Order: sequence, then structure tokens, then C-alpha cells
Amino acid sequence: MDKMARIVLPLVMLLLAGSCGVKVKYSFTGASIPVDAKTISVATFQNRASLVQPGLNQVVTDALIDMCQSQTNLDMIGSGGDLSFEGEITDYKTQPLTVGGDEQAASNRFSITVKIRYVNNFDAESSFEQSFTRYQDYDSGLDLSAVEASLTEEIVKMLTEDIFNRAFVNW
Repeated sequence: MDKMARIVLPLVMLLLAGSCGVKVKYSFTGASIPVDAKTISVATFQNRASLVQPGLNQVVTDALIDMCQSQTNLDMIGSGGDLSFEGEITDYKTQPLTVGGDEQAASNRFSITVKIRYVNNFDAESSFEQSFTRYQDYDSGLDLSAVEASLTEEIVKMLTEDIFNRAFVNW
């Protein structure tokens, strides 16, 4: 009977724990989404950075939409989704990171910050408002305009992963 109890007890505990709170479905990507959620919406990001890069707001918006579509089975709608994102770009800058012996910058840091408001209409405790910042360093001998597109692409990818993980992977 002792052996049977070691097998059955954990199963009973798992079933009891699973019956509490909001029902969540899991995807192969590790995302946990409320079972009743059918739709998701991502409002176009506003660009409120002091240095505005034209089109960046649409790039960030599209990247988050693409991630939500590829990582969930929710229907994307224009607004008012069961789960929804709004955001704004609050910072877009480059700054010297390290100084060489000749007092010239040896490397620069290019960073983008976005502020996100996520609303989960099934579990208010999962909703959040948070800023996310990501950066890439580059050699100061390079002109920003020469590396800006590739750095922006990498940073936006990291930002959307951070936002998605915060909303759906519960980190």
C-alpha cells in the first residue's frame, strides 16, 4: 500500500491544484493562455521617444503581432481582444559605452525602451504595465546609420520575446 500511496498521492495533489483559479491552456511553445480566451489585439504603438525613428512604431507593432500569431492560436482582432496589448516607444538612443586611451569612445550602446500595457480580461492579476529595454553594443568606429537597421531588428526581436514571455510564460 505504501508504494501505491506514493503514486496516487502526487496525482491527486496535481488534480486538486489544477482545479483552482483560472483555467489555463498550454501550447507547445510554453505559453499559458486562459482557456476561454479566443481573441487578442495589439494596438499600434505610439512613438514618444525624444529621438523619433520614422516607422519604428509600426515595426514594433508588427513584430508583436507576428509573435502572437505564430506562438498562440488566438484570433487577431483590431481592438478589444480578450487579451490586449498597447504600447509606446519611450526611448531610442545611442550613447558612448567605453572610452579608449585617446578619450574617444571605443564602443557605443544603442538602446530602445518600450512601455507596455497588457490586459488579460480573464485574470486581472496577469495584467501589467511595464517598461522593457534592450540594447546592442557596436564599435564606435562605425557610423550608427551603417548598423542601425540590423541593430534595431535584433533589439525589436528581443523586446517582443520579453513582452510575450512576460504576458504568457509567467516569468
